[in-house]
Amino acid sequence: MLCAISGEAPQVPVLSPKSGNVFEKRLIEAYIAEHGKDPVNGEELAVDELIDIKSQRVVRPRPPTLTSIPSLLSIFQEEWDALALETYTLQQNLAQTRRELSTALYQHDAAVRVIARVTQERDEAREALSKVSVGTTRSAAGGEAMQVDSAGLPQAVLERVENTQAALSKTRRKRPVPEGWATSDTISAYKPTESSEPLCPGARALSINSTGDLALVGGADGSVAVYSLSQKSVVHTLKSDGPVTGATWAGEKAVIGSATGSVKVFEQGNELAHFTSHAGEVTAITVHATGDIVASVGVDKSYVLYDLSTNSVISQIFTSAALLSVQFHPDGHLLAAGGADAQIKIFDVKTGAPVADYAMGGPVKNLFFSENGTFLAAVAAESTTVSIWDLRSSAETKVLDTGSQIHSIYWDYTGQFLLTGGPSGLTVQQFSKSSKAWSEPLRSAVPAVAVGWGPGAQSIVALNEGGAVTVLATHS
Repeated sequence: MLCAISGEAPQVPVLSPKSGNVFEKRLIEAYIAEHGKDPVNGEELAVDELIDIKSQRVVRPRPPTLTSIPSLLSIFQEEWDALALETYTLQQNLAQTRRELSTALYQHDAAVRVIARVTQERDEAREALSKVSVGTTRSAAGGEAMQVDSAGLPQAVLERVENTQAALSKTRRKRPVPEGWATSDTISAYKPTESSEPLCPGARALSINSTGDLALVGGADGSVAVYSLSQKSVVHTLKSDGPVTGATWAGEKAVIGSATGSVKVFEQGNELAHFTSHAGEVTAITVHATGDIVASVGVDKSYVLYDLSTNSVISQIFTSAALLSVQFHPDGHLLAAGGADAQIKIFDVKTGAPVADYAMGGPVKNLFFSENGTFLAAVAAESTTVSIWDLRSSAETKVLDTGSQIHSIYWDYTGQFLLTGGPSGLTVQQFSKSSKAWSEPLRSAVPAVAVGWGPGAQSIVALNEGGAVTVLATHS
């Protein structure tokens, strides 16, 4: 009898009922412990199924090759030769692997260089195209006007900007909190009171008009719903050229930016103007304190000013990086734009000249000035923090960590409450002017891609990614 594994006579023979083969007991037990099968036919086999074979114990003779020193030396030489051959083979395989890895790395490096060069050429071509492109502006009468790049503002627009700044800057910091404005205690009791049906799929933009009743909701399908919060119904449905990337109210007019680079102006559901100044996606839109001047920014590294009183392009200013967010200073003399290069760029609205740069930790996805004009809140992409900048010292004075990703921020009219919204919920951060300290009166699990305040901060409006609008307020 010979063991089916070792090929030698077994000292303690056992029989497998599965294959009928004889095995050395210690060898088959070790095999079953590791594989749980018969090594001959692969059938399931347990140790307790083995059958002991009674046989006379035989003393194994010493192998004839190991009975003398010369035979031992011969065996050692053969083992050494086999080891040397295996080592040589391994060295060959290692060298081949290194050559293949080196070739792959060179190919990857070449591909990265080509991609970088093509990307640079694309950006240069896009910027050159945006600087020489001629767009059209369609007015209500159907006329067309040529779009030109200009660093200066027309005299009539310049006077409106200067008069608005002079009127607002005198009283802004001394203005009292309006009567009936929400308090910290009131806000801390806010709960979801109502939610609409999904209005626009893939919603990204939300803007509430001055009355606090009409909300613009823009979606990825290019549709924009004008939703009445009081009637809980859609009043108008507007249509953009592509996925909506920005929306704002300018008085009674709705201004919509799209991923195709167009900016459209609507009033009472009717299209008044259509601008095509940007050579790429429009990323954000904001309205000036005059109420009839609008700014848009885009990936073509420019911001554009529009005069809605004449439905015309005022100027287009180019920068060094794609712009992702924008907002006018409350006095209207400055414009802040957040760049993909992690810089907040501050411009003089009247001349278009850059006046300051603030460094952030990533692409600047959202900006908002406090109503007193002193502070600027900013959020970087995929960040859980809000940076508060003091314009007087150009310094970052506070970093608010909400603990969850932030998509949208919105300061209330009094500058006390900073609303943040993200996929994990929304918060209200309160700044006390007397103690110069921050607190958090509200944290809610209502998800939001965009947020806004209702009239008197007596409610919060949140838009989720599905396009549904949720109102948070005290339960009456």
